Formats: sequence, C-alpha cells, structure tokens
Amino acid sequence: MIKAINVNLQRIRFLNPRLPLQLGLGLLLALTLASCGTRKYTARPDMKASKVADAMAQLKSRELYRFIADWTGVKYRLGGLDKNGIDCSGFALLLEKNIYGLTLPRRSRDQAEAVRKKSIGNLEEGDLVFFSFGGNEVDHVGVYLNNDFFVHASTTRGVVVDDLNLPVYQNAIVKTGTLK
Repeated sequence: MIKAINVNLQRIRFLNPRLPLQLGLGLLLALTLASCGTRKYTARPDMKASKVADAMAQLKSRELYRFIADWTGVKYRLGGLDKNGIDCSGFALLLEKNIYGLTLPRRSRDQAEAVRKKSIGNLEEGDLVFFSFGGNEVDHVGVYLNNDFFVHASTTRGVVVDDLNLPVYQNAIVKTGTLK
C-alpha cells in the first residue's frame, strides 16, 4: 500500500515538480477519499440475488437444484452441449433428460412444437418457456423454476437464473408449456 502511494505521489510530483510534498499528499488523499465516496451501488438488498436464492431454495427437486448449481456460469456457445459452452436449447435438452428423463428435440423452435401450451400462471417446475427476440419465430428457451424465475443459457451471461418479469423477457415470451 505504501509503495503504491509513493508511486502515485511520484507521478504527481513528476507532472508538477513545484508542487509541495504536503500538497501532493493532500491531493492524493483527497482523490482516494473522493473515489471511495462516489461508488455507485448496483444492487439493493431486495434485488435479484436474494430473490434468485429464494427461488433456488424453493425448488421441489434437489436434483434440479444440483444440476443448476453445477451448470451456472457455463458460457454460451451456439451448438454447444457440454461445459465448454452450451446454448439455450442444449441446456433445456440436457436438463429435461437428466432431471425428468424426458426427450426434447435439439432446436428451440422444435422444442416449442413438442410442448402442450400452458398459461404462465399455471407453470410448474420443469415447464418450458419460449421467447422470440428476433422476429416471430421461437429463438430462445428456458426452464421454469417457480415464482416467475427460470433458468436458461443466456447468450451474454451463460447459464443463469433470471426473472420472467423483466421487460426484456415479458416482451419476448411467445409460448409456455409442458412436454406432451
């Protein structure tokens, strides 16, 4: 810590050699304190993390809990089907097979054809949620958990639990259902 302050003080003195040592230390201290005081908090205590934890804790299936915990954070890779990278339909396929013993087609739009439609209010753990982010056709799938949370392989964040009430998902839901 002291070494870092000396380096920073040396840089300040290099930029302005006439700067008195005490003023340089004062400036360095002021910058340090100012940067600590301007931190913008990105999460409130009632935000997503605690709600996700609640949704996970309320899962009926311990196997599902372990499966999600094991895959959370695995990066997205189009066509991927392992922990080196997985896409949304591959994740849904593996989850349904490993947890429920059910077989799904590989592509999300084909998966949507394989489900019996169900209203969002009647979804149960393990049901599928389909989205269209780029037009009219299904191009994304997730697996419903509970309390409007679902797990999916996000193209930007990998495997993650998300809130269906977020506008990005509310505006893109095209079908929800259970396997026929």
